[in-house]
Amino acid sequence: MAKYFEVHPDNPQPRAIGQVVDILNDGGLVAYPTDSGFALGCKMGNKEGLERIRKIRELDDKHHFTLVCSEFAQLGQFVHMGNDVFRLVKANTPGQYTFILEGTREVPKQMLQAKKKTVGVRIPDHRTSLALLTELGEPIMSSSLILPGESEPMSEGWQINEELGHFVDAVLDSGDVSTDPTTVINFTDGDVVIDRVGAGDPTPFQ
Repeated sequence: MAKYFEVHPDNPQPRAIGQVVDILNDGGLVAYPTDSGFALGCKMGNKEGLERIRKIRELDDKHHFTLVCSEFAQLGQFVHMGNDVFRLVKANTPGQYTFILEGTREVPKQMLQAKKKTVGVRIPDHRTSLALLTELGEPIMSSSLILPGESEPMSEGWQINEELGHFVDAVLDSGDVSTDPTTVINFTDGDVVIDRVGAGDPTPFQ
């Protein structure tokens, strides 16, 4: 059964954040809050964790997993960006966007989209997820917690604990989660394509 951690939305308790990081470092899978619903996440390179996400969400190999980062400076290590894309992404982070880009060699192969070798990256504007990322010291391999047949991510920590407590190792809840998914911006074919309109304003990319 998952361990359930409730933290303050403005000042998440460091002890609880540290315990969730310990679970990630031990190979665990956690549900954690972001500015666009809850996400499922595990540590980079955790193949079993990714497979557990695939099973929970019933994903195929076309799905783009996302590296959730704490700051813009981390992105250059994991994705290729030309100057125009660099400026556009930087101007709109942190925020409720996921950017699809060609991955670098630093991205675990099992995360890359099978054919195009692309990956999602994002920087949430959310105190609890940023506290978790900062304490971990590296991005979290993630996917929005959208259950099969649903279009919006789960947004209630207690509900996740009840429904998925046997499938994840921890639920981190700060009680301040939007129900809108991220807006997905795809840069991989040389054009700017809006794959999904969500919480982030698509105007800067049109």
